[in-house]
Amino acid sequence: MVTAYVMVKANTGEADRLKNEILDIDGVADAHIVAGDVDIIAKVNVESPADVKAIAADSIQNVEGVEDTQTYIAMD
Repeated sequence: MVTAYVMVKANTGEADRLKNEILDIDGVADAHIVAGDVDIIAKVNVESPADVKAIAADSIQNVEGVEDTQTYIAMD
């Protein structure tokens, strides 16, 4: 099992809607709106690093209102 965290920067006023859309993506275990440089942190639990890429690059980045993402794969 691979765990990763995707930091999502949202367009102004879009965080609540984006959180719900991101939670609907298969492989996303949880998502939280946060204060700081990013607006949402999504936790991803999948079988492989390739699955992380598919979720972060193909699914989350294609949600309308997502401005930018950064992905971190857990090492423990």
